Amino acid sequence: MKLMSRLELAHGIYPVAFDRRWHTGIHLMPETQNDRVRAIADGEVVAYRVCETAIDGGSGAPDSDPGFVLLKHATETGDGRTIIFYSLYMHLLELGGYAACSVNRNILPEFLRTATAAAGQAGGGQKVLRKDVLGLPGRCHGQRHVHFEIFMLPDDFKAYFKPTQLGTTPAAGSDCWGHTYFTIPADQTFVAKPPGTDHHNKLHGVVFPPLQAGTNPGYELQVETYFHGGSKYTSTWAVGSDRVRVPLTSAPVEEKDYEYDMYQRAARLYAACPADGYELLRFGRILADSPTLASSSRATWVRITYASGKQGYIDINASNIKKYSDADFPALAGWEKVTEGNTPFSDDGMCDVGELNTMLTQVGVQPMDAKEYVDEDVLSDYVRSRDEVREQLRLFVCEAPTEWDKTHNEVRYAKLKAPDGFYGKQAQTNPTGYADFLGLLERFQFWDVTGISANKLWYFHPLKFIEVFRRCGWLSQSELAQVYAESNYTHVHKTGAEYKDRYRKSINLTFRKYGLNDQVRMSHFFGQVAVESFYFMIVRECSVAIGQAVSTNHISIRPETDGYLRSPPATEHDVAYFVHRYEGKTGLGNTDTGDGVKFRGRGLKQLTGRYNYSQYWEYRGWSVGGPYNHQWFSHQTNGHYDPGPVIIDPQRVGDDDAVCVDTAGFFWARYRVAKAADGGPTEAASNAVASIVNHYDVSSPPRRWREAQLAYKVLGD
Repeated sequence: MKLMSRLELAHGIYPVAFDRRWHTGIHLMPETQNDRVRAIADGEVVAYRVCETAIDGGSGAPDSDPGFVLLKHATETGDGRTIIFYSLYMHLLELGGYAACSVNRNILPEFLRTATAAAGQAGGGQKVLRKDVLGLPGRCHGQRHVHFEIFMLPDDFKAYFKPTQLGTTPAAGSDCWGHTYFTIPADQTFVAKPPGTDHHNKLHGVVFPPLQAGTNPGYELQVETYFHGGSKYTSTWAVGSDRVRVPLTSAPVEEKDYEYDMYQRAARLYAACPADGYELLRFGRILADSPTLASSSRATWVRITYASGKQGYIDINASNIKKYSDADFPALAGWEKVTEGNTPFSDDGMCDVGELNTMLTQVGVQPMDAKEYVDEDVLSDYVRSRDEVREQLRLFVCEAPTEWDKTHNEVRYAKLKAPDGFYGKQAQTNPTGYADFLGLLERFQFWDVTGISANKLWYFHPLKFIEVFRRCGWLSQSELAQVYAESNYTHVHKTGAEYKDRYRKSINLTFRKYGLNDQVRMSHFFGQVAVESFYFMIVRECSVAIGQAVSTNHISIRPETDGYLRSPPATEHDVAYFVHRYEGKTGLGNTDTGDGVKFRGRGLKQLTGRYNYSQYWEYRGWSVGGPYNHQWFSHQTNGHYDPGPVIIDPQRVGDDDAVCVDTAGFFWARYRVAKAADGGPTEAASNAVASIVNHYDVSSPPRRWREAQLAYKVLGD
């Protein structure tokens, strides 16, 4: 998004145009005229217009393109959280211009290869996929650019944002993704080391480097944290009574490898249930529906900059510290609704610069001349020249009328022809300017073919919208359906939906918990699961060929509803297979008779062996029949192995969908697979991941890499 921001033109800033009108989109100028304009998400075509030639924008030459595509998108950002939004791509190049660009118009979907009526036409239910080409950038008044906007209809906006903090001050919702935010009240105590830290600066074996004790007298702290490249980053602002934020960190403070080491940290600090502790370390709260960790054991000591040049530790689990994420669109992150109650815009759509200025609380108030003819220039200069102003404007979510509806043009734009208005000041030099403006505007407008009755919509800065929602990583049904080709299922007489729909919620929750909601990490995960679990079809190890087992519903892969011995494996052949493969394998902790069958591979990553099962059971805080030595299988007394963990129901790893997927996340965190995956969408990174996941399998890495590549084509940039 930072790269895209370079293409944003100054005369097309959101949400104010150079002439003080609402401007609810942005103008993006491509680096080359051959850059493709692509759909930002899977969607349905609401309306479109294709022009064979450009039109005269007022210069006496064909220098403007009214071609557009309007798409409707529906996706998910959490369990039961569906968001419906629209994206508009305006000023698409006329078909006659493709030859001059040496581009064949066949790059377009078939419905965009033929000119439409001048008014445009309805989409007729046609579909596009993310990254499908919609056209090439055209021009407006000779300036090559695309007007790009994202909006929501009133009812859709209300349905999605009601449980968030946007525009209100409720507690955070249950959904959680992206960056994490905390508000720490004034006058809190920060310690140099957490209580109980020993003279080696260790708490339960975890090092806490000594910091500085102190307080934040008289001012609230607002904190933002996120993970990237295995490190944790934290930024802090002080907020006084005037509510202006003053940064206490010039750049986010890095804690190197914090995420990579988080499993080990959780296992030591939260021994009673490391799985809950892992969420405390990542989110500052436990998101699981039924936490195991007692409230008294949830202290979460984090390092925070609480004053200029001073850092200390504070327990963010304290009840007076509020916790949010990007899913809440919190006010402390700068999000603000601009609506009738607080708008700097008058009913005719003109911006009152003075009022707009008072809303810029993130950067402070700048005195301005109140004269209308001066305000116009002041606004333009003020917004264009100050990056911090433009950044806060990007966080405004604006209720505004669409500029593509011609019904109220004369009312909406009347102020432009007032004596001190944009065209009123040109009355002598450009007497037909206002009429020409409306005439040209109507040639761009198209609202009557969309079938949308609402005139006032909710608008977002498009790049900010994409940037924030890309942090979510929740895969909708249609998105997951595109991962793994359907041919993988049809050749064994199955359908992908049978398996993808079953595990989708659990996959999303696991991705959220373990930081897998990054497109590169996701791709490597799917590349490995394609082999380890045969595209989700085998979550329990088989005694026959995989394809045969799936196509015949072999007993080895049916649910173990009657227990691990009374249902599969139930044939002598099956038992013999697992006995031969795993019985007596002390390296896996299989020290007792029957362990080979009992602890065969289960789960998306094929958790195998009594030792690995016991590690997962301990991680989840489940009973393993009493305390035991983790290396019990390395010790013998009078020729017998010391008593090991007692795991009553190992079959739940294969039968419980959430556990089945979570075991793969557990493995990912425990063995720091993310560090290898963060090598990028490359074959070398895929091979590094494969060597951790299954270093005994030397034949499948090319296939794992191929599946990772295919997943990245769907999920990645």
